[in-house]
Amino acid sequence: MSFVIEAPGMMASVQDLGRPGYARLGVSRGGAADRGALRLANRLVGNPEDAAGIEVTAGGFQAYAERDLLLAVTGAVGPVRIGGRAVGTNAPETWRHGESLEIGAPTASLRSYLGVAGGVATTVVLGSRSYSRLGDLGAPLSAGERVPVGRAPGKHPVVEHAAVPPPATCELTLAATLGPRAGWFDEAARATLLAESFTVTGELDRTGIRLDGPAIHRMTDAELPSEGMMRGAVQIPAGGRPIIFLSDHPATGGYPVPLVLTPAAADAAAQLVPGMSVRFALCG
Repeated sequence: MSFVIEAPGMMASVQDLGRPGYARLGVSRGGAADRGALRLANRLVGNPEDAAGIEVTAGGFQAYAERDLLLAVTGAVGPVRIGGRAVGTNAPETWRHGESLEIGAPTASLRSYLGVAGGVATTVVLGSRSYSRLGDLGAPLSAGERVPVGRAPGKHPVVEHAAVPPPATCELTLAATLGPRAGWFDEAARATLLAESFTVTGELDRTGIRLDGPAIHRMTDAELPSEGMMRGAVQIPAGGRPIIFLSDHPATGGYPVPLVLTPAAADAAAQLVPGMSVRFALCG
């Protein structure tokens, strides 16, 4: 079974929950930028949560089915059509042989996730099917490419619809814990980081997001030796404007990290669009 890409949009790629355990080789975990959305898409079609699906950035995606398939689209809010008819998101839908699936430009958030019963069955590399630009593993999907699908589960799920809170469109508060280098910042700097809002700039991709706002100054001019990084790390470079690391972050980094987003907040950060405001809030 398979489907064929007609238009990938800005970028579409195969993603699962990533390849943990290879940071020593310089390969970060990667995987879906919004893991929660991918997990939901898989549950809706009866797959294991770690099955591979398609991550679509900013819509513009179109594909046609070569067999009858069961699909679910989650993540960003926007128009979805199958065979020209409008269908809902966060719910399983039938995709008939020969029909075209269209995932349009989002009206809120950035990334959509296409889950297909049986999961996307591309080649496994280092334990994952995920495309990683920094790891030079795989490649984005292109027009004309045939995407194989695995054997569908024996029973279709009984889930009819998943209640998903509407995404934030103006300002979002991101929950975080103190990072390993919080001590590089004095009380005033930490207070500013947690009290002020920051604006999402146009410099964002699967690697991370640059924010604009008040500068967060370190207590020292010393440079930090490179150390391991993780998704959700909030780095403060010399200029003082925070950077949020997303799934395709480098395995190491040399800027201090005063905060680390919770997994759910890292998922939410992956759906930020330029111009939105974010705040950080300590949890736990």
